[in-house]
Amino acid sequence: MRAFEYTSPKTVADAVAMLSSEGAVALAGGTDLLSLMKDGAASPSRLVNLKGIRDLEGAHRTDDGFRIGATTRLASLEENPTIRESYPAVAQAVAGVGSRQVVNMRTVGGDLCQRPRCWYFRSGFGLVPMHEGRSMAKIGDNRYHAIFGNSGDAAFVNTSSLAPPLIALGAMVTVSGPDGERSMALEDLYRTPASSDESEFTLAAGEIVTAVTLPTASAQSATYDVRNRKGFDWPLVSASVAVSGGSARVVLGQVAPTPWISTAAGAALAGGLSEESAAAAGNAAAEGASPLSGNAYKVQLTRVAVKRAAMAAMEG
Repeated sequence: MRAFEYTSPKTVADAVAMLSSEGAVALAGGTDLLSLMKDGAASPSRLVNLKGIRDLEGAHRTDDGFRIGATTRLASLEENPTIRESYPAVAQAVAGVGSRQVVNMRTVGGDLCQRPRCWYFRSGFGLVPMHEGRSMAKIGDNRYHAIFGNSGDAAFVNTSSLAPPLIALGAMVTVSGPDGERSMALEDLYRTPASSDESEFTLAAGEIVTAVTLPTASAQSATYDVRNRKGFDWPLVSASVAVSGGSARVVLGQVAPTPWISTAAGAALAGGLSEESAAAAGNAAAEGASPLSGNAYKVQLTRVAVKRAAMAAMEG
């Protein structure tokens, strides 16, 4: 780990200014960044600690819905009565994080912006690792890699616990940078890079996530993870379902380079939640999967995760 400068701004504006220098990286809970630094996959010249910015912490109702600050810890979300009662898919996603240490330390913004767990990336081969013109993830060990959105060379999976339920619920994300503040649908924060020279996020240089806002309208929602038994690692597949009125959204995690919105599964649930529609949604969610040599098992897990998430939403 190389030497780095450490700064602790008190305002968003100061943080943005401090992030303008080359090699500067934002630090929140540190559960992902510090691991990357220890692995040698990240070598920032400056760490900009966001934890001292009070405007980024906490969750409360607003005229637009329910605002969650970027440095709010997962443990706070888990205990928040509004989250538990009105947005159960989010509470269930937090509960699915196996490590209490991680729940107590990880922040909302850090979870949404965590880097891939791909072992090629973590070993320093880049976000889209290549060898002699071929994707290392596609020709090597790919048991945990993507089964959707992998038609190009990128085959890592998005590992955010919160992105699937928040996207299913229609969340907006607010980011701040040198050009001011802007908001967008949370799903637009993510993209699939074509090479290791590109990022998996649409953030511009110097921009940071400052908040997420959930709509006021209530929905039947749930998250279901499929993971190794008694494992503390990330799920093998996750699914979040949100049904409101005559519309439904189904978002998958751990199966694509971005949180994967299954339009077909959402259509299967649009008529209402039932055991039959839940099974149909599970089957629809698996359509179009392109498993690699070692991860075909994820196709069936996708069916299971979506069906059980839909059933949990109905029962909740």
